[in-house]
Amino acid sequence: MEEENRADVRLHAFVMGRVQGVNFRSATVEAARALGLTGWVANCRDGRTVEVVAEGPRPALEELLAFLHQGPPAARVGRVEANWEPARGDFTRFGVRFL
Repeated sequence: MEEENRADVRLHAFVMGRVQGVNFRSATVEAARALGLTGWVANCRDGRTVEVVAEGPRPALEELLAFLHQGPPAARVGRVEANWEPARGDFTRFGVRFL
């Protein structure tokens, strides 16, 4: 039952701007793990977008979303597209995925 309560919603986001080659993925992993979230972050093939799928409690996901709007110091986030979906429970931890 605790697992159900923990992963009750999914955030699927695309972060656009200068977000590749600036440690965006590693900073996102660190932020997500600190918030107790599961899922993944990946660079998209277009060279200017990062995709994030994260599951956990809505308040923690909203904190992650706030981070995604900012990113690490070298990033320049232009736009974030975020969608909320039901959690699927697909993940056991948060890490980097290679697309």
